[in-house]
Amino acid sequence: MKKSIFIFLLFASMHLYAQQTVNIIPQPVSLQLNNGSFTLNDAAVIKYSLLNKDLKAAAELFAASVKALAGINLKHNAASSKTIELAIKKTEGVGDEGYLLNVSSSSVVLSANTKTGILYGIQTLLQAMQPKSASSMQIPAMTVKDFPRFQYRGMHLDVGRHFYPVSFVKKYIDFLATYKFNYFHWHLTEDQGWRIEIKKYPELTSVGGYRNGTIIGRYPGTANTNLHYGGFYTQEEVKEVVAYAAQRSITVIPEIELPGHSSAAIKAYPWLSCFPNKPTDMKKNPSAFSKLMQETNGEVKEVQETWGVFDDIFCAGKESTFEFLKNVFDEVLPLFPSKYIHVGGDEAPKEHWKVCPACQARIKAEGLKDEHELQNYFITRIEKYINSKGRTIIGWDEILEGGLAPNAIVMSWRGEKGGIEAAKQNHQVIMTPSNPVYFDHHQGDPSTEPIGIGGFNNLKKIYAYEPVPKELNAQEAKYVLGAQANMWTEYVPTTQHVEYMVLPRMLALSEVVWSPKEIRNWDSFNERLQPHFTNFEKKGWNYSRGNYKVDIKTNAQNGQLFATLATEIFKGQVVYTTDGSQPTTTSTKYNTPIPVSVGQTILASVIVEGKIESPLPTKFVVEEKK
Repeated sequence: MKKSIFIFLLFASMHLYAQQTVNIIPQPVSLQLNNGSFTLNDAAVIKYSLLNKDLKAAAELFAASVKALAGINLKHNAASSKTIELAIKKTEGVGDEGYLLNVSSSSVVLSANTKTGILYGIQTLLQAMQPKSASSMQIPAMTVKDFPRFQYRGMHLDVGRHFYPVSFVKKYIDFLATYKFNYFHWHLTEDQGWRIEIKKYPELTSVGGYRNGTIIGRYPGTANTNLHYGGFYTQEEVKEVVAYAAQRSITVIPEIELPGHSSAAIKAYPWLSCFPNKPTDMKKNPSAFSKLMQETNGEVKEVQETWGVFDDIFCAGKESTFEFLKNVFDEVLPLFPSKYIHVGGDEAPKEHWKVCPACQARIKAEGLKDEHELQNYFITRIEKYINSKGRTIIGWDEILEGGLAPNAIVMSWRGEKGGIEAAKQNHQVIMTPSNPVYFDHHQGDPSTEPIGIGGFNNLKKIYAYEPVPKELNAQEAKYVLGAQANMWTEYVPTTQHVEYMVLPRMLALSEVVWSPKEIRNWDSFNERLQPHFTNFEKKGWNYSRGNYKVDIKTNAQNGQLFATLATEIFKGQVVYTTDGSQPTTTSTKYNTPIPVSVGQTILASVIVEGKIESPLPTKFVVEEKK
């Protein structure tokens, strides 16, 4: 009873607002609100065919979610005048991932062509639920037709720089399921840690899964923890995660980095390096690099304790390297049913290859022009092996250098140039440009945000992103499968910090990749977002409460400079000063562009419900408009 009262009070503040609309993210293709509502309580029943295992699994997932959200116990296939019917049947116009939903005062009918469509319809129902009393919820009467714009809607998580437990990986998958993402890109190997058990090579995890310290502060760091740190996922744990994701129609794509970002593997097995007896990072020891062909005694390889790009990569000249990677993939592929396997391919320095006799012999024997073509040889050879197992590789856009492997899919992260180039070559592309979909970048004023790698990708900027570049014609645009946000974790050591970095930014991306471009609207999204914050709190999800940095721009009109001030905070009011004093609730409210002069300083803050919310005012010095 106490739980029911708590739920009722928790939602009371949003009840009036909810009566007027539904706050579904991502926005459905078509939603028509009708009169009335369906009452959800212990008398309601879920109906579905017991002969269909997919429907049974979906119904159980829905019932468990309703129980967790509202404490309501839904019966299955019992007699009732209040029914929620789930049906997999021929459903026109929604494809394999869409659904039709009809809610009236007496019934809810959800139909789709696949279990995936049913699950997406269930997420819509869960978001539409609103409190009615201490023991019941209501779903507004409505008619929904919905399906995704893009076939690939992804979120990434780097567990190499920092390791997170299986329980959190599942929680992260829950985030994705709630907002209709269908791919989880699991970045499993790095310079700072190898995170997946390979039974043929146990030292990959016993040695490569741990480092002896981590830098403190931003690179190069103010100190080092000097603490033994790491972890890895057993193959049984990987199976558990993959099954958990599959139950929610999410495909897990593993990433095994090659040929670069391989320090942890090389620490475990130094013979994977061109120079097993030389230091992992030649930048730390230039004299060793100049004497590369000389012997060095002692323990010289390391699992990296700092961030960056390191010269020591897998040797492309040794057959043993390719034998190792084939054996690794022979254990990885059975764990992941995904059609796609990510092989990295990014940030692979060629310095060692340039002076490695085996690599130079390989270049000569294969008739290659240079080390860039040697990387293409490396990637193509791995691709052929993975293709022989019925899978397709994905690589970062560096795999374009030296020629693109025949069947590879490109993830374009260094802007959109690589994706555009690949699409024009008739290769499929997934857009992941660091600007704006790297979620390790700051989302608010850097002076008030946790330490980060830099950059600035706020919520509004992400929402404005268009995955299909204007440089592509209609035919070329078909090669853009979708988009993904990347969560790199150099400066994100805890699970709570990961949550803060992805919530609510992933909601903005979910609408970019799901909803029709024509119906996307920032003001509508921002308004619908607000009740989701309440839901985050109820579920115990950590999140950013917003970017309180005031956006200030100047524009010249008839020889006069004007400043425009804006905030993305819902119902936020900007106040400002031009005399150097700190803005307060009684400072001038911004309504229209203000005349300014060169050298003038503007200090601006955001007021919400009568309180200054900006941790620090935004400072802007007017410069001459060129």
